[in-house]
Parts: sequence; C-alpha cells; structure tokens
Amino acid sequence: MSETLRFDGRVAIVTGAGGGLGRAHALALAERGCAVMVNDLGPGAQAVADEITASAGTALADTASVSDPAGVAAMVSRAVAAWGRVDILIANAGILRDKSFANVTPDMLDAVLDVHLRGSWTCAQAVWGTMREQGYGRIVLTTSSSGLYGNFGQSNYAAAKAALVGLMNTLHIEGAKHGIRVNCLSPAAATQMTEALLPPEAAALLTPASVAPGAVFLASEQAPSKVILGAGAGVFSLVKIEETPGIAFGPAPDADQIAARWQEIAGQPGATPIEAAWAQTRKFTERAAGQED
Repeated sequence: MSETLRFDGRVAIVTGAGGGLGRAHALALAERGCAVMVNDLGPGAQAVADEITASAGTALADTASVSDPAGVAAMVSRAVAAWGRVDILIANAGILRDKSFANVTPDMLDAVLDVHLRGSWTCAQAVWGTMREQGYGRIVLTTSSSGLYGNFGQSNYAAAKAALVGLMNTLHIEGAKHGIRVNCLSPAAATQMTEALLPPEAAALLTPASVAPGAVFLASEQAPSKVILGAGAGVFSLVKIEETPGIAFGPAPDADQIAARWQEIAGQPGATPIEAAWAQTRKFTERAAGQED
C-alpha cells in the first residue's frame, strides 16, 4: 500500500520517546518524512534520534522534563530554530506509582500528576502559540483504559489519565478556529512501564509498533478532532462519551422520583455525544421547558 499519509515538511515533538510507545511513534513519523524532536529524560532520546538519522531521517534529541515550563519552552524554541515550525505534539511521557488507594501517598499522587497531567498541559501550552500563528496543529494526548474505565491500584494514574480527556475537550474547542485538532490515544502496549503486568502471550501481541499507526493517523492532516482512539495489538476502536436525553421531573424534582425511575433514566434510548458543557445546560433547560416525562 502506498503511503497517503505523509509528513514531509512537518515537525513533531514526541515526549517520552526514548523507548516504548514514544520511540515507536517517533520512528513511524520519521519514516513518513517528519522531522522529529525526540524528548526523554534519559540517554534513550539521543539513541532514538541517532536511529532516525541513521535511516536518512531528520531528528534532534532533547532531555527536558515535560513538567518544567522553562525546559519545555527551550525545547520548542530549538525545534522552531532548527525547522521553522512545530506541527505536531505527541504527549506520551509517563510514569507509574501503583498502590492500592489506601496506600497512595501525597508524593506518589504528585509525581504521577506532575508527569502525565502537568507535563501534557505544559507541552501543549508551549506549542500552542506557534500552532495558532501557523493556523495548523495536531496534538495527541495519551490517555489510558485505566483513566477511562478504572484499574485496581492505579487511582493516581487513572485520575491523571482521565483528566487528559477533559483537557482534550477544551483544547478542541479553543483550537478549532486556528486549525488545531486535538485527540486522545488510549494505548495498550507492552512497554517498560507495563511488561511486568502482562502475560507473555499478551505481551507478544501488544507491541508499541502495533499502536503507532494510531498516533500517526491522529497526527496527520486527515485527523479528526476530539476523539479517543483505543489502540492495541493492531486493533483500533473509538471510545465514546454519550449522554441520554434525560427525564424531566418538573420544577421541584425529588430524589425518590429519581430512585423510582432510575432504570428508565439509565436505559433511555437515543444517547448522543455532547459537544460542549453549555450544550448539556441548553439540553437541560429545553427539556425542563417542555412537558414533564
């Protein structure tokens, strides 16, 4: 199959790209002509950048912490100085500090929020001005099934990953008129962070390379916006957040009414996505202004 998704002349920053998923994303973009700023705290960043340049690609390495605004700003400036623009951000950097909820310490919560939430926020804000001036940008935030559905022992990680969906929703709204599309990737892959949690037969299927095409698509000109793309073992899915039409109880609702009709509320057909917070408010007021159900 010929490559229809090309990135010639495009510039990407991929965080956490010294190994695992980030490395796979960086390599996949570089193979399609993208110049890549490979970001990671350790020596892996330079190793992956060298791997790309050895294959006739274009890459630089950067070791800024994603949660350090000054370091991230300097990284973005380096990319602009080298290549004149920044078109793509894949915010992939992450850590785990797993414990059951009762045993999570404040330090463990802060560490995970600092990398996943603050790091994604900081990197997105650092490229935002450049993308607005260009009238073009693609931001891929990395959420997780733990954040979408929960996972034992990952309350801190799940909270951070769920927060990125909220960040995506708002950046989608604010970026739309500037040509910036923002999406979430929810990957399932055997990496240094997760390999100990997976049986060998699953790890063999859940390779980072099997996820990377999803990141490439979300970083492309053809990308949608405000979607959560599930990816793992070469399988891709669309995760939807929808809301039922709602039952109107009149101007003086009662908790007992909700309890009595809960199955009706929960099983109501016609669930649809809500485009923004005020759309839900408008729906509620319109329903309330009509007849009681």
